[in-house]
This record gives sequence, C-alpha cells and structure tokens, in this order.
Amino acid sequence: EVQLQASGGGLVQAGGSQTLSCAAFGFTLDDYAIGWFRQAPGKEREFLSCITRNDGIIYYPDSEQARFTTSRDSAKNTFYLHMNSLRPEDTAVYYCAALAGVWCRAAVHEYDYWGLGTQVTVSS
Repeated sequence: EVQLQASGGGLVQAGGSQTLSCAAFGFTLDDYAIGWFRQAPGKEREFLSCITRNDGIIYYPDSEQARFTTSRDSAKNTFYLHMNSLRPEDTAVYYCAALAGVWCRAAVHEYDYWGLGTQVTVSS
C-alpha cells in the first residue's frame, strides 16, 4: 500500500524549532519530487518547500527560505522539514506530499500522494 506518514508535530513555544518527518511506504521517495505544505484554519493549503527527483534541488517560497529547510534521507525513505524561529502564525496542519515527476510544483493538485498531516501549534 502506498502511504506517506507525517510525524513530529506538537506544541512549541514561539522562537523555538521543530523538525517534522515524513516516511514513505510502498514506493521509493527518490523516484518522486517531494514537498511540504501547511494549512491553517480557514486558509488554503500553502506550499512550503520541495525537493526535485533527480538532483535534489530544493525550492522554497521566498518568504520561508530563511526559517524553513527541507532534506531527504534516501536510506530511510524519509524526508524532513526543519523549522526555526517559529511564530504563532506558523500554527497549522503540516502535510507532506509526493509528485510523480522530476520537477517541483507549488500547486496542491499536482501531487499524487499525501500524508494525513501533523498538527504544529506555536504558543506565544
């Protein structure tokens, strides 16, 4: 069964750091472009980062480049979102996703597989 499992969410204080993990089952992450999104209550799902399939180029929206980084561990078939200097407005459900293609995309509908999401709550 093809599955993505996101984990690592929780409650964190403003200014703190958190690392989310996304493990893949039933397929190999190296064969996909992989991305992170988030969705706050009442808002649309927002693109955060993506790693391309072949050469591992990482893309971020400009607004997040300074605080969020992403990485992939091929041996563990897992990828990560490392978040620093967290703010209350970062509170959201965070999703990982995989796209059956080489290049990254920011649009939600481009992705083929989604994890269920993990809640991150940042307290002030």
